Amino acid sequence: MRSMVEVLLWRLLRSKGVGFRFRRQHPAGPYVLDFYCPELRLAVEADGIGHDMGDRPERDEARRAWLAEQRIDLVSFPAAEVLKDVAAVADAIRRICSERG
Repeated sequence: MRSMVEVLLWRLLRSKGVGFRFRRQHPAGPYVLDFYCPELRLAVEADGIGHDMGDRPERDEARRAWLAEQRIDLVSFPAAEVLKDVAAVADAIRRICSERG
């Protein structure tokens, strides 16, 4: 189930665009990426507070390492940041894409 944060971010990525096409809920090995741009090999995640609890930080680090082995870069944004200013997060993603493209 997609979170409200993912829905908000997807609407902006899809409607205003960042100059590159993203897929949502993209499978990558044992993981599912919130958003993925195959052209740039870039994954974008909107992480809720649960990513700071329990064994989640270690699991996130294992995911990041696995993605790096596949030559996929991962950019994560806290869900609270997306909710506070989704346009600013979309602008940050746009800048990252421009630098990589």
